Amino acid sequence: MHKSFTIAYFISPHGLGHASRASAVMEEIWRIMPETRFEIFTLVPEWFFRRSLPLPLFGYHHTLTDIGLVQKTPLIEDVEKTIERLDEFLPFDPDYIEELTGIINQIGCDLMICDISALGIVVAKRAGIPSVLIENFTWDWIYEGYRNHRDRLKRHIEYLRGIYSSVDYHIQTEPICNPLNIHLKTAPVSRRIRIRAQKIRESLGIPQDSMMVVLTISGNTEGYGFIRMIDGTEDIFFVALGISQKTEKRGNIILLPQDTHLSHPDLVNASDVTIGKLGYSTVAEVYHAGVPFGYLTRKTFRESERLEGFCRREMHCLSIDEERLKDGRCLEDIKELLEMPRIKHTRDNGAIKIAEFICNILKGG
Repeated sequence: MHKSFTIAYFISPHGLGHASRASAVMEEIWRIMPETRFEIFTLVPEWFFRRSLPLPLFGYHHTLTDIGLVQKTPLIEDVEKTIERLDEFLPFDPDYIEELTGIINQIGCDLMICDISALGIVVAKRAGIPSVLIENFTWDWIYEGYRNHRDRLKRHIEYLRGIYSSVDYHIQTEPICNPLNIHLKTAPVSRRIRIRAQKIRESLGIPQDSMMVVLTISGNTEGYGFIRMIDGTEDIFFVALGISQKTEKRGNIILLPQDTHLSHPDLVNASDVTIGKLGYSTVAEVYHAGVPFGYLTRKTFRESERLEGFCRREMHCLSIDEERLKDGRCLEDIKELLEMPRIKHTRDNGAIKIAEFICNILKGG
């Protein structure tokens, strides 16, 4: 009889990339130690984990774990409002720490994993359990990039940096923004591909000999304006995520809701080209699928430069200007991407290495 373990997972709600990476890690731990239970603390909607995780059971706690960055649009952050929120949230309220510590102790958690919530590290220390930080960047490093706001961000940067440096185990996942001498570095972390490309295409009604382009810039309805102008591209099917409340098919355009039952890694793998925001989870999933990537960058977000560099070194890709996406000129870019071959990467998913590392910690290794 194997000992069962309970892991608390504090996840930043900034976008869905941190939740995607966390889901990938949880699944691989569960595959090694299926008796493990996870308690998830985040503001990321519970449905996302229900869609992402094959686990029979996990706990979900709707919890503010992180401020991250307040966004004006998916591509533009609001630094002023971010600072206002940070001023309210940091330093952490001792009563809030005690409340969360009480929940962790009542549940009986054996380990804390944080992606990339510093709050989880503080709660773990108060609860007397080991903590693990998984990141490709930390918020102190991101905030340092806003030099025009340095004076107002300085105390938050120093506070968070002190917490991050106190973690028991530190893991970085490629593309790494600020390489450090830590416990483990891994390849990109992505959720598993579960359904064959042929089955995905069949479920969407896309002929096997047609080209499939996935567009994933959730919430940016204006950014998909060009799809209304598509003409004479019957051999190319466009699957757009996150701009419709239900699944709709309009000729060669398929609109899917954000909470579609089709997983993002499966859609990416079934595509001939994926177009999306330059964010961690999309980069990782496109990398492991090996498909060409058309990306929109967040010019003022410090992570973007590192992600773009990785894409240019390791993937077939093309930068797409947001205006070209809006006015239809990006069809020329899409056709260029469709001529690029798929890449077969041989490196293991970083989630596997992380899971092995964490299981060794739990087993006392």
